[in-house]
Amino acid sequence: MRLALTRLLQLASPALPVGAYTYSQGLEWAAESGTVKDEVTARTWIVDQLEWNLGRFEAPLLARMIDAWAADAADKAIELDALYLASRETAELRAETLQMGHSLRRLLHELDDVPEAFLVQVAVPPAPAFAFVWSGVAAAWGLAPEEALTAWLWSWAENQTLAAIKLVPLGQAAGQRILFEIGQRIPIVVARALAMQEESLSNLAPGFAIACARHETQYSRLFRS
Repeated sequence: MRLALTRLLQLASPALPVGAYTYSQGLEWAAESGTVKDEVTARTWIVDQLEWNLGRFEAPLLARMIDAWAADAADKAIELDALYLASRETAELRAETLQMGHSLRRLLHELDDVPEAFLVQVAVPPAPAFAFVWSGVAAAWGLAPEEALTAWLWSWAENQTLAAIKLVPLGQAAGQRILFEIGQRIPIVVARALAMQEESLSNLAPGFAIACARHETQYSRLFRS
């Protein structure tokens, strides 16, 4: 149990060398346009993405990927990977998940506690999404889907909050207040994602898609997406 916890913390850590800190996922344009301008609007932006975007599509899809890997159904995981890539609304979002997926897959070959059979399976797609590789590692290390989803969402929220601290800018205490509220919401989002039927999955978030598209041509920026 303790080993599983440390493996979970490692996957969720900002020290994981996949470049997550270089992405804002449209938040930089939202700050530039004035949509996000203080602690309240930053919290609203991040919570809305958690509830309506990640919580209703990315999280339940990740849970299904973990289940597929755990059942040794790599073909199903590959099918879900294709669905995830097709759901990326902009070139930046697609490039982000492919870069992070490539970085994590490369890292796995440097670690000792990764089954060889999994390394073979995860190498099948030429350019896998980050969620595809991450979910496979979570399953290979025997992490429970509920805990894995919690870690995935927390890692995302932490990166978004750190981006808001830089962009708005916000103080460290404001960032912690945002994370404190998000921490209360994540268990609810995880429970809903695990119970969600496949036909209910939806990544409909037009404002988010527009922000990501506008960021692609933003003149001055700190983040890659």
